Amino acid sequence: MSNQRLFFGLAIRNIQIHWLRSLLATIGIVIGVVAISSMGILGNSLVLSVSDSLTDVGDSVVVTPHVSFHGMGSTGTDKRITDRQLEQIRRSAGNNEVVPVYASGDRVRIGREILAASIYGINPQDIPTLVSLGSGQFLRGASGVMVGAKLADENNLVVGSRLLIGDKETGVRVVGILKERGMGFDISPDNAVFTSDQWYQDFYDKKGYDQVIVKVKDLKDIDQVKDAIKAQLNRREDEVNVFDTKAILETIIETFGRISTFTMAIGGISLVVAGVSIFNVMMMSVMERYREIGILRSIGTKRAEVRSMFIYESLILGTAGSIIGGVMSFLGGYAAIAVMLGETSYLFNPSSLIQIPYGMVFGIATSLLSGLYPAWKASELRPIDALRHE
Repeated sequence: MSNQRLFFGLAIRNIQIHWLRSLLATIGIVIGVVAISSMGILGNSLVLSVSDSLTDVGDSVVVTPHVSFHGMGSTGTDKRITDRQLEQIRRSAGNNEVVPVYASGDRVRIGREILAASIYGINPQDIPTLVSLGSGQFLRGASGVMVGAKLADENNLVVGSRLLIGDKETGVRVVGILKERGMGFDISPDNAVFTSDQWYQDFYDKKGYDQVIVKVKDLKDIDQVKDAIKAQLNRREDEVNVFDTKAILETIIETFGRISTFTMAIGGISLVVAGVSIFNVMMMSVMERYREIGILRSIGTKRAEVRSMFIYESLILGTAGSIIGGVMSFLGGYAAIAVMLGETSYLFNPSSLIQIPYGMVFGIATSLLSGLYPAWKASELRPIDALRHE
């Protein structure tokens, strides 16, 4: 143990003698750790942000009419889901909630402003299944509308505001404003107007639904519900398209995860460069200390002890750089998330914070690997050759 203390002290002494060279190598490790950890934090925070935005719609099976090219009308498709098909979907869905939806887009006048918005027609009893109330009340009948949070916020709408919908500018009153939900694969309510199904039918004179949303209570049953609907409605020919938002959600999260890995790999290049720098520092240290190594070997110092002296040196540089880099990674990750996402709560998620020790371990491992060959080369020097070296 005392021998190891001695060689650890020799490693520190050499770092102090060549402090500028050692400092530059340490800075390289700091930059590498900051790059890989900050990119990891940012990438993971993006995944968490997207996941939070979409998780609320990850429990749905969405059924839409199957459309071929010859079935396209001037505004998209003339095909609708019929009452017969809706009943088949209800039977296939079991005890899960089934919500038929009318959907279109139309012009909306708010005061002097004219804008485009999504218009959804839904049975008032089904609206709470899909969205949450922010203020006011849910629809109770055929009169009145509810508006999405973004539409209300951008146009200063409150409960009691009046909207004019369509070319005929039919007036309606806002009875409720929804909570913000984010984008979805079933409906996108934040910039939409919700009417009752009866009002929608009377106003647009449409029969048949644009889509049917099945809210699955147990996520394990999503594939079973989806397959049951396909088997029931598409037995002879394709009548409907069926997809589940969970699969789309998983695909998007996986894609962002790959982006996160890619950005971390780019940061890892910095650590490789830092490793090369430490390798160069250690090789120079070996060459400058040939005579010292020769003396140590001639008085009986073992090869393993000589190796440990140089490995200690590379570990000290790597550990110091990794610790400093870890602290700076937290600050760098905080800044990156604040700029990219506008808020920093995701930084304190364990899956984000774990990126810092990951980067630190990578930095220490890179330093250790960079010092192995120089340490081996030093230990293999013959004492007589080392003593003769000028």
